[in-house]
Amino acid sequence: MRNVLTIAGKELRSYFTSPVGWVVMGFFALLFGYFFFAHLDFFVRRSMQSAMGGGPVNVNQDMIRGVFSNATIIILFLMPMITMRTYAEEKRSGTIELLLTSPVTDIEIVLGKFFGAVGFFVALMGVTMLDMSLVFIFGNPEVMPVLTAYLGLLLMGGAFISLGLFVSSTTKNQVVAGAATFVVLLLLWVISWVGSSFGPNTAAVLSYLSITEHFDDFSKGVIDTKHALYYLSVTAFGLFLTVKSVDTERWRG
Repeated sequence: MRNVLTIAGKELRSYFTSPVGWVVMGFFALLFGYFFFAHLDFFVRRSMQSAMGGGPVNVNQDMIRGVFSNATIIILFLMPMITMRTYAEEKRSGTIELLLTSPVTDIEIVLGKFFGAVGFFVALMGVTMLDMSLVFIFGNPEVMPVLTAYLGLLLMGGAFISLGLFVSSTTKNQVVAGAATFVVLLLLWVISWVGSSFGPNTAAVLSYLSITEHFDDFSKGVIDTKHALYYLSVTAFGLFLTVKSVDTERWRG
């Protein structure tokens, strides 16, 4: 466990010592802030209409759910930038040989890099809390849907990171790793749309494989083990593939 934490700490520090990490954090804060205030403006206008005789409004349903749904789109585009350098940069610079010949196992290497990337992702989530705190200061939203939405984002982010690590472990080029990761994540994003062209059984299977179909309940304040197991299964599968890829690299070396 000590080796995992050491590698994770090194990976986490590398995000904050490179321009890429700060650029990703800046873009994420900017885009999340834009969607947050856009939904806030919409909610304020809905509230004014409600006061003049319109239907009732709910800050969780009419604002916060939309904000978190848009956050998943931001994560889709920015996650490849978080994972593209994890292995590709080490292969390009030649430091991968030093890592593979050090007294650590493949699983420790993969888990260390995974937890380092997850740590940076948690830091991104921390930035969003600055915006969300305004809702609690000036409003009275339900706490549980917000907490479960953050849990859903964390589980989704873990799944994205594990797949990104695998893609990065297969190439020396960061740009190729980022582009390929985006394609993989996008396929998991839109796979349910393809299912509408097939029969009900195929559509149900493809809908289950869609990584976004499992987030909606989290944003409603519902923790369904089916959705949690899906994200954990994708994460475990991605880490398994990454371990096999690193093991192959070790034998080649």
